[in-house]
Amino acid sequence: MKKNKKLYTAEELLSSKYGKLGTQSREKFRKEAFAFYFAEIIKDRRKSLKMTQEELANKIGKKRPYISRIEKGEDIKLSNFSLLISALNLSIELKPA
Repeated sequence: MKKNKKLYTAEELLSSKYGKLGTQSREKFRKEAFAFYFAEIIKDRRKSLKMTQEELANKIGKKRPYISRIEKGEDIKLSNFSLLISALNLSIELKPA
């Protein structure tokens, strides 16, 4: 006879691994997760347009290593994010929470 394993909610799993909501460790995880999420969108779109990192960098007036850092989720400023969105023919929608 098999024992029933407890099912955990996403919040329980996140809290156990990254700390409770509002803690420094949880906030760090949240920021890194968003950076990763946006990095994947940017990288996927660039590749779907068959654009190299160098071509994208030239299009926004930056150097290729900067695009590489963005695609790794390491470095993105809001002003540069706007340039990337435009260069990749993407749009963003801001809504009240």
